[in-house]
Amino acid sequence: MIDLSITEALQKLKSREISATELARAHIERIEKYNPELNAYITVTAERALADAAAADERIKNGDMRTLDGIPIAMKDLFATRGIRTTAASHMLENFVPEYESTVSQKFIDAGTVLLGKSNLDEFAMGTFSKTSYFGAPVNPWQMEKRLTAGGSSGGSTSAVASGLAMGATGTDTGGSIRFPASITGLVGMKPTYGLCSRWGCVAFASSLDTPGPIARTVDDAAALLSAMAGHDAKDSTSADVHLNLDSPLQPILGDGKKLRVGVIKEFNNVKISDDMQKLFNARVADLKSAGAEIVEVSIPNILDALAAYYIIAPAEASSNLARYDGVRYGLRVEGSDIYDTYKKTRAAGFGDEVKRRMIIGTAVLSSESYDVYFMQAARVRRMIANAFNRAFEQCDLIVCPSGAGTAMPLDSDMTPLEYYALDLFTVAMNLAGVPAVSVPCGMASNNLPLGMQVVGKMFDDVRVLELAKHIEQFANIDNRPTKIMGK
Repeated sequence: MIDLSITEALQKLKSREISATELARAHIERIEKYNPELNAYITVTAERALADAAAADERIKNGDMRTLDGIPIAMKDLFATRGIRTTAASHMLENFVPEYESTVSQKFIDAGTVLLGKSNLDEFAMGTFSKTSYFGAPVNPWQMEKRLTAGGSSGGSTSAVASGLAMGATGTDTGGSIRFPASITGLVGMKPTYGLCSRWGCVAFASSLDTPGPIARTVDDAAALLSAMAGHDAKDSTSADVHLNLDSPLQPILGDGKKLRVGVIKEFNNVKISDDMQKLFNARVADLKSAGAEIVEVSIPNILDALAAYYIIAPAEASSNLARYDGVRYGLRVEGSDIYDTYKKTRAAGFGDEVKRRMIIGTAVLSSESYDVYFMQAARVRRMIANAFNRAFEQCDLIVCPSGAGTAMPLDSDMTPLEYYALDLFTVAMNLAGVPAVSVPCGMASNNLPLGMQVVGKMFDDVRVLELAKHIEQFANIDNRPTKIMGK
């Protein structure tokens, strides 16, 4: 059962060939066996999972099956879950138990999913390897003995799905935090159009960039999860009142005389990537061309400036969002001699080094001396990038590019903060522009590790993004079954 895709499992559940309880128990047993080494979960909710599964079995038995009834999932520990601690992988919220449910997690409850637990991440979603987690880094299940990164910030979610500790998972993508970890764990990870999935009840990092999205083993599974997640939410002022047809099966977008223009970004041509990434990317572009796509070169003139703009805008918003953690209202409290001393001691003890670094940067660029010089300049670059994407989509229907420069690296890689930040080069521009992008496996590198490439679309063209990703998935045809990766 561990190797079943979500779509396969739904068919077997509907025919009652398997039960939701059997499916839940199989995943709980695998969590007990592998999570101590993988560290994919911060909190495991086995009792809740079995209760959810029993309720799903009863509905299926009564002919009242919901869209994702009985599917075991991991919830990134950034989404508030009523009665279950929500830590954001931080000492600051280590023992925080919310009394409310985030919109995304509530939508999954309504769809009938089974909650296995809360998955690990970078502290407050700030990082690239999930190494900044207060609870330790999750491990990539591919070649586990090498202790490779599962990526960040959604590294716990990708570790769980790739290893068969969940059938699907939620993530959040602020600058690539779904797509990069998905690419190095052989999974499909999508950053939907900004506003398509509600942020209400999701611990904020950078509010104008944070985008909840799905992580799964196949494109069809990702589409099924996105269908459950998406939808307008009056509680989120940035939620888009747009309905996409995500309930119907994905349709072929190439072949049978269908015309499709696929863009390749000119400015990425001179960015150094691994030989394997270049070879596989070229092969998949050639596959698209042979299937009938017209390949066109497009220009996003300021895309290489996106990284600098992102690391001004995101820390600025983070410094504002994280000001609420003061030791008074909720979370950690370290007593001081007076209220100001309490603030200082609580925040010094509660936040890790990377979170402190970004808050300091953000506070600096928002200061009166630096606001116009840095923050407003970054905002102008952001607008230029968004406009450039709009112009590019006048010349093509969809864009493809690498998800990252290469395969997963060891967790103990000796890199500076700037080198970690540079890993987001291929992903941050899509967050700044708010456009949908999905990372899909494009093949296996010479070191037998997976690589991913992105499909990018215009705003609210999420369905077509997934449809082209499905073609790439079929061309690559990698075997990402958990028992293939790790064994039984």
